[in-house]
Amino acid sequence: MPPALDPRSPVIVGVGQFLNRDDENPIEPVRLAAIAARLAADDCGAPSILTALDAVAVAPIVSWRYGDPGRLIAEELGATPSLTMYPTIGGNTPQLLMTRVCERIAAGEMSSALICGAEAYRTRMRAKKHELPLDWQRQDRDVQPGWTDGTTFEMPHQAEMALGIIMPTQNYPLFENALRHEAGRSAAEHSAHIAGIWAGFSAVAADNPHAWDRTPHTAEEIATVTSANRMVGFPYTKHMVSNSHVDMASAVLVCSVERATSLGIPRDRWVFPLSGADTKDPTMSNRTSFTSSAAIRHGGRAALDLAGVGIDDVAHVDVYSCFPSAVEIACAELGLSTDRQLTVYGGLCFAGGPWNNPVGHAICAMVDVLREDPGSTGLVTANGGNIQKHSFGVYSSEPPATGFRSAHPQFAVDTEPLVPVIENYAGAATIETWTVMHERDGSIGRSHAVLRTPGGERGWAVATDTDVGAALEAEDPIGWTVTIGPDAQLLLG
Repeated sequence: MPPALDPRSPVIVGVGQFLNRDDENPIEPVRLAAIAARLAADDCGAPSILTALDAVAVAPIVSWRYGDPGRLIAEELGATPSLTMYPTIGGNTPQLLMTRVCERIAAGEMSSALICGAEAYRTRMRAKKHELPLDWQRQDRDVQPGWTDGTTFEMPHQAEMALGIIMPTQNYPLFENALRHEAGRSAAEHSAHIAGIWAGFSAVAADNPHAWDRTPHTAEEIATVTSANRMVGFPYTKHMVSNSHVDMASAVLVCSVERATSLGIPRDRWVFPLSGADTKDPTMSNRTSFTSSAAIRHGGRAALDLAGVGIDDVAHVDVYSCFPSAVEIACAELGLSTDRQLTVYGGLCFAGGPWNNPVGHAICAMVDVLREDPGSTGLVTANGGNIQKHSFGVYSSEPPATGFRSAHPQFAVDTEPLVPVIENYAGAATIETWTVMHERDGSIGRSHAVLRTPGGERGWAVATDTDVGAALEAEDPIGWTVTIGPDAQLLLG
C-alpha cells in the first residue's frame, strides 16, 4: 500500500446511482438499492467487494415498510454482513451513516461497508392512484436491524401538533418569511432572491446525468406563479419545494485503505472522508430564532476544524436544499456566499428529493467531482426535520493528515437559551413569523403565525379567514400587534 497511509483509514472506493422511470417495471426500494450497489462495485472495478461486506447501512425508507432493509439488500447481493444499520428518519441520515461507518473502519471494527438508500415513492403513489397491487417483499414486524442511532421519531412540539402544523411545506416558509424580514426585502425582491439561488441549483441538475429533472429552470420561471408552478406555502412556489415523487437509489462503498489495496482498486478511484460531525437544534417552538441555527454553526465548524480546513479552503460544497431557507441559514452559519455554486448534486427540487436519501446522492456526486479535481476538498451538509438534525462531512481525494476524525459538539448547541412555549393563550401578541398556505387551485388557504406574548413566550395561531391571509401576504406583518382569540384564531386589527 502507499507509504504514510494508515491501513485503517476509511476511503470511498465506489459510487453508484440508479433512476427508474419505467412505469411498466416497478422496482421496490431494496432492489433499487441493490442495483445501485452493483453499479458502485463496477465503479471501483472490484465486484467481489459486495459478497464480503462487513456492514450494510441504509438510509430510512418511506415508500415501503421494512424492519431491516439492509438484510434484504445483502441477500440480493449475496452478502452476509455481520452488521446492518438503519437509523431513525431524517435527511441527515446518509451523512450520519457515513460518519458512523468511518468511525468503525478507523477503529478496526470493520473493513468494508455499503451505505445506500432508495425510494420508489413515485411508483407507490401511482399504484395508490390507480389501485394497482405491489408485490413487494414484507418483513415480520419483529425484524430489527443490528444497529440504530438510538433515537425514535421525534414528533413536532405539542403546540404545533395541536394546530396541525406538521408538514415541511407548512414549516419552512416560516423560516423564509423571517429571513425576508431580517433582510428588509419586499415580497417581490425576496422571491427574486431565492429564485436566483434556486436557478443555480437547477443549472447543476441540468448537467447531472443522475438528476431526476434535467430541465434548466430560470429564476423567473421558478418565481412566477402559474398553473404548473402554483403557490404552495407563501412565498414558496412548487419549483421551490423538494420533489419526493421519484424512484431513485444511491450506493457508496467504503473500506479501509488496507482492504482497498488488497482488492486492487486503483488509487484514482479513492476519495477520503476527512471528518464528520452531528448536531441538533431544538424544535421550532423552542428554537432561539427562525433565522439562525446554532447546530449548523457549531457542527459545521467542528467538521471543518477536524479536517484542518477553513470554509475558504473548500472548493466544492453541497448544501442541503429541501427549501431555500435551509440553504440561506446554512450559508450564513458556515460563512458561504449564496452567490457561489452551492451544490454538486442539483438540489432536492430538481435533482430529486427521495425523502431521507438526497444526501446519499449528493455524496456520490461529490465523489465524482473530487475525482475530477485532485487535491481539492468538498463539504456536504445534511438536514433532518425542520432545520433541526444536522450532519456534516468533509471529503478529499487526498488522505487526512491525522486520520478520520469525528465530533458531536452538542454541548455548545445546548448553551443556547430555549424559548418558553405557551399553549391555549388568548390575548395580545406580536407576530414573529408567518405563512399562508394555498390550495391546489391557487386560492388562499389557512394562515399560520408564530407569535410572542408580552411576557416573551412563544405561541401559535391560525386563521381560516382568507382576508387574513390576503392581508398578511400584502405586507410584511412581522412585528404587528395582533390578537390570539379563542381556539388559537389569529385576529388582525
